[in-house]
Amino acid sequence: MRSGSSGVEKTFWDRAFTVLVGAIYIFLMFPIVLVMLLSFNSGEFLAFPLEGFSLRWFETLFSNSRFLDATLYSIRIALISTIVNGVIGTLAAIYVARLVGSARDRIRVILTSPLLVPEILTAIALLFYFYEIGLGTDYSIGIQVGHIVATFPYVFLNVSSALFNFDRSQEEASRSLGAGAWMTFRRVTLPAIKPGIITGCLFAFVISFDIFNISLLLKSLGNNTLPLELFDYLRFNFDPTAAAIASISIFLTFVAIFVIDRTVGLRSLRF
Repeated sequence: MRSGSSGVEKTFWDRAFTVLVGAIYIFLMFPIVLVMLLSFNSGEFLAFPLEGFSLRWFETLFSNSRFLDATLYSIRIALISTIVNGVIGTLAAIYVARLVGSARDRIRVILTSPLLVPEILTAIALLFYFYEIGLGTDYSIGIQVGHIVATFPYVFLNVSSALFNFDRSQEEASRSLGAGAWMTFRRVTLPAIKPGIITGCLFAFVISFDIFNISLLLKSLGNNTLPLELFDYLRFNFDPTAAAIASISIFLTFVAIFVIDRTVGLRSLRF
């Protein structure tokens, strides 16, 4: 039997592999679907099967000032992290891409190290550092710096991927026609790497919004991000409000994926 117009015959093992991959995807996606379903449960407890359909827990969520404050605080931290990393991540990627020799690989490993080091270790290291310099956790600077450090590699790697596929002869042609360095960057380089910048910034925002360990250790007194507020809530309550909060985070993630798809496309860039 032949599959479609490709003319490639599918064997038993091809079909078995397809079924296996499909089963794995269903297994991985089922918790996400279950959480979203539980957020519409009319029952009093976070339990399955559903007792009925209701929006009461979203109403409870939006009427809770602590959750609203935590959401706004998380959005503010994520936005600042995204803007800062959008600038320094892009500049760092351009700098590394222009280097030659073994120094480029060593610097790249250093800049991507927050992805290699467990988040809790990064949080502990930053906590000790802030206390050593007398900053402590009395201000919001510590948690903001922690989020910037943790999300920096996402912008750096995505912009680096765009630069890897960028033909530098376009810059040379621009300079030969009399354009200065700034105009060449603004009119040639920036439009070429814009997909990488957009993708990296969206990833940075989503990751920053959901960071837990760094927020737990570096938060200032009286300020909770949404994941921390959810954690505190679940210590004493087990109703579907928690599922409603999780559904909002999942929704934001899907919005980011949709924006990436509509702006730059969900394609793999070589790095």
